[in-house]
Amino acid sequence: MIPSYRKSFNSNFTPEKYERLRREMASRCGMEIPFAVSETPCFFPGALVERMGEDGKALIRQLVENPEYLARSEASIPAKFRVPNQSPHPMFVQVDFGLVRDAAGELQPKLVELQAFPSLYAFQAVLSQAYIDVFSLDPNLRYFLSGLDSASYKRLLQDAIVAGHDPANVVLMEVDPEAQKTRPDFIATEKLLGIRTVCITRIRKLGRRLFYEDGGKQIPIERIYNRTIVDELERKGVVLPFDFRDDLDVEWAGHPNWYFRISKYSIPYLKHPSVPRTWFLDQLAEVPADLENFVLKPLYSFAGLGVVIAPSRADIDAIPAAKRSAYILQERMNFTPLVETPYGLTKVELRTMYVWLDELVPVLTIVRMGRGLMMGVDQNKNMKWVGSSAALVSGPTA
Repeated sequence: MIPSYRKSFNSNFTPEKYERLRREMASRCGMEIPFAVSETPCFFPGALVERMGEDGKALIRQLVENPEYLARSEASIPAKFRVPNQSPHPMFVQVDFGLVRDAAGELQPKLVELQAFPSLYAFQAVLSQAYIDVFSLDPNLRYFLSGLDSASYKRLLQDAIVAGHDPANVVLMEVDPEAQKTRPDFIATEKLLGIRTVCITRIRKLGRRLFYEDGGKQIPIERIYNRTIVDELERKGVVLPFDFRDDLDVEWAGHPNWYFRISKYSIPYLKHPSVPRTWFLDQLAEVPADLENFVLKPLYSFAGLGVVIAPSRADIDAIPAAKRSAYILQERMNFTPLVETPYGLTKVELRTMYVWLDELVPVLTIVRMGRGLMMGVDQNKNMKWVGSSAALVSGPTA
């Protein structure tokens, strides 16, 4: 994206430097990284990254500030997972864009999806800095957005997640966290904020309060940084020790209801140049003849689970009528390969990460590189110069 940085990086790359990056990430995160980390960061002009940040803000506000949408999206929250005392807006939001070259040759961000759920807020900062350190890159390259630096970013996360509580009473809640691919982020979050990672099945309820055990003692939970995905709870049949519908004496760092309200469910309601044509499957008047140009997606799944690219008519017909409201059919965006690598031009998907306390702020960018049909690390196995990467930004952002 910035030719001078790209040429310099590729010319000076060695496999030994990449192995050092892997070792450095294992050291900084406290474990081997269990997913593909790309051999290279990506270098983006500030104006492009800022544009995606602003486009994402416009999409988020289009939903949160629309009373009609909020009323309709009540139906997106399953009754058994409807948590009381919903916050007026989500605290964490992710907006994923691909880059597509238009007829005039200009790159245009196109929405892939959005989700009001935390992403790798600790891990991504560690990875971005590790690229700079290990490859001795220009120290003026930035990865924090909105004028943040490492100190102000840490304060922002402390305000959002810990919120003045004793960190011992704040937990990162996940199901079977030791087995999750995102565990490096959990460990990095613990190191950064001093909170504990706790499996949801090991939480105990007493009255209106929740507790976790540490050293034989029951420690009260005052605030939850929720990383538990409902889809996984349902698929695994996890028996919960408390009911999400209970009026608990606990605060949520990211209220769970927003996971449903701002999600793939939202895309058919959005009106913006970056948004591809999208319909709920049960509201599709006629199945398009050119299905090879579309993607079939379940509303609530992560890591590409259940997504069908270029579905056949049989794929659509196989979904029972009663379940069609839980799927969308979305126009397929053919990302433009942009990053020069030893294995050919490679596509990128960029996730702008937001924190919303007093104001909606873009804070970091996650990059996924790929040459497969999909961009997730699970869809680009056994390839090099693909996987999780970082956006290093140069130049003015306005």
